[in-house]
Amino acid sequence: MHLTKTQRIPLVTLQDAASSRDEGSQFMIQLANLRDIDWEGFDMPHRHDGYTIDILLKGSVTQYIDFEKHTIHAPAIIMLEPEQIHQHDRSSDAEILALYFTRDFLITETLGVLSCWQCVFRNNILPLEESQLQEVLAFARILLTEFRNDKPRKEAIIRNVLTAFIIACGRIASPGNGVAEIYRPESNYGFSSALSVQFKMLVDQHFRERVQVAEYAEMLHVTPGHLNDTVKGAIGRSAKQVIDAKRIMEAKRLLFWQKHSIKQIAGELNFDDDAYFSRFFKKHTGQTPALFQKTIREKYN
Repeated sequence: MHLTKTQRIPLVTLQDAASSRDEGSQFMIQLANLRDIDWEGFDMPHRHDGYTIDILLKGSVTQYIDFEKHTIHAPAIIMLEPEQIHQHDRSSDAEILALYFTRDFLITETLGVLSCWQCVFRNNILPLEESQLQEVLAFARILLTEFRNDKPRKEAIIRNVLTAFIIACGRIASPGNGVAEIYRPESNYGFSSALSVQFKMLVDQHFRERVQVAEYAEMLHVTPGHLNDTVKGAIGRSAKQVIDAKRIMEAKRLLFWQKHSIKQIAGELNFDDDAYFSRFFKKHTGQTPALFQKTIREKYN
């Protein structure tokens, strides 16, 4: 049994938030007060189809991200990956500088430079010291100026400054040498790097209906063994582990946010039956779906 389209968590696209002037853009930046944002459903549980970076400039916010509740005080950065379920509290008069860009906006520009700029988004919340705030605002101001103007090569400048901005965020998240993982060693240039990125993007898009490595290998025109070796060499996990981790994360999100039976959620994630889903979930988390759901909801409700 699958959830109907209307039962699913709403997916907000860049075009839902953009003005008619910015139609077709893959990037957006705006300065706003949380109370003034008029996107329909903004304060309800929802997802974005792209990456979001909010610089919290003033005030504080309470926000759910997936199945964790955060109270965040300025100055701070809030980073969200595509598909993460989140909910905002409009009661705050917090001021934010919000950046939003699509999944593939940075792929071309960064493929030969950064091995894993998405890794920076593992740190959803980055508290900032004043000096760090000024550092990221230096990049953000350039992005805001370029976005508002209509000058030649505007998009190229935005891509490159955004890349620098993300590197700066990674440096804050992992001081010292910790940020090195987002840089691409010269020996990793070329086809293998592109293959890993393409695989991860395909998993993000198709993990509900395609659960076998062979299916992705066929889509990428390589053998399952080559795909697995390439992915493991790039990120330290097998291709199957990447697929399973994506399914487990989505299962946790649905168990927390959706008011549906475990049987329905198992069907949504393409498991043959709820018994198999329960075994799969317990193998990867140490808990049954029912126990996880009960524990996490009691924690916050």
